[in-house]
Amino acid sequence: MFTADDDEARARSYNAARERYNTTTELIWGAQERLSGQIWDYVAGGTESESSLKRNRMGIDRLALRPRVMRNVLNTDPATEFLGRTQSLPLFLAPVGGLQTIHKGGAVLPARAAREFGLDYMQSSVTEPGMEDVSAAAGDHWLYQLYVFGDFDWIKEHMLRTLDLGVKGFCVTVDSDHYSRRERNLVRHYDARGGNTRGRGDPKWRQEFDWAVFDKMRAVSDIPMMLKGIMAPEDAQLAVEHGVDVIYISNHGGRQLDHGQGTIDVLPEIVQAASGKAKVVIDGGFMRGTDVLKAIIMGADMVAIGKLQAMALGAAGEAGVYRMLEILAEEITIDMKLLGVNSLGELDASYLTPAAPTEAPHVFSTFPLLKYWSGKDQGEM
Repeated sequence: MFTADDDEARARSYNAARERYNTTTELIWGAQERLSGQIWDYVAGGTESESSLKRNRMGIDRLALRPRVMRNVLNTDPATEFLGRTQSLPLFLAPVGGLQTIHKGGAVLPARAAREFGLDYMQSSVTEPGMEDVSAAAGDHWLYQLYVFGDFDWIKEHMLRTLDLGVKGFCVTVDSDHYSRRERNLVRHYDARGGNTRGRGDPKWRQEFDWAVFDKMRAVSDIPMMLKGIMAPEDAQLAVEHGVDVIYISNHGGRQLDHGQGTIDVLPEIVQAASGKAKVVIDGGFMRGTDVLKAIIMGADMVAIGKLQAMALGAAGEAGVYRMLEILAEEITIDMKLLGVNSLGELDASYLTPAAPTEAPHVFSTFPLLKYWSGKDQGEM
């Protein structure tokens, strides 16, 4: 579980989190207890009416699993391969900006937890500390995500720096041509960008970013290239044509364009458009092992965990993130056994069917115990 450079104090913190948190529900409780209202709303909220955020959850909740029985599931293994390397689970930690506002350790903490668990960590270019510290923490599990705040020379400089540090995949976010109106933050007079100053520049560069610029990036290196924010099969097809290695389905957790589709709702069309020529990963409301398996059944190669990662970090730092991964691993393994499979490759469309949701969709609708907590109603905040 621990590498040679892990010290006794870190081992104790991991064990303490294991004893304290039996469920992800408790990690969310812990985050709300520790985070300010401004930071909580930054993490939990979406844009304007939060329709896109709710549709992320609704899309997942209106799918039901169809288990098989008597299949001999003694040897269930949730491991998979991604970008040529083995991952202990079919997920990685998504890029989240401003992690230093959630915990003073910032991105180093989830990066280290992911490495310990045998999973990739994708660093956001607008989180602290810098890539040198985070790449060292993540080791061979470091991916990097860039917001475009400069011209091609600026982009190339960032690419070359990450390549020198051993990055395993380079991602550009493409759904943020303009920062959205996040009303939770506006009501609190909180500018989440204020704490995320690393690498910021004129936003015109994001708005001018197009396939011609990407083609120049593609020519810099043969490192796996990813585009995050794909929500239309037409763009997925273009991505394949321009040599994108990983199509990252995302609506920014419902934090950019409001009244968009849920990410899992567009997954089948984008998988079809990718036609096996690019990997497909997805984020947007995935909180449980069953959520992850639904996406895998529908053709995703990996699921990225964002909000839940931030909650776990807020609750208990690095140990909280590691504990979250332990819980997800246990859920995924149990769920695979109960579905009647030993490997992810055995899953296909026969294991899934449409169904009516059992809860009104909101960001935490998959955690019914939250409503019984004595604090604020977490789904309505």
